Amino acid sequence: MDAFTAGLLQRIRTTESDLSRARDEGDDFLAEVEQSELDDLRRLAAEHGVQVGVARV
Repeated sequence: MDAFTAGLLQRIRTTESDLSRARDEGDDFLAEVEQSELDDLRRLAAEHGVQVGVARV
């Protein structure tokens, strides 16, 4: 796995965690921000052929 792929997957995992925490805390604004970031990261992964797990938060 190259550095780009590893870094992208790590960012996705971190963002999924941050999204889950925002939802648990009831912070709707932060949850929207994190969901948007996650959508962008997944789009970037798809554009570069990076396989991302299907787990949704």
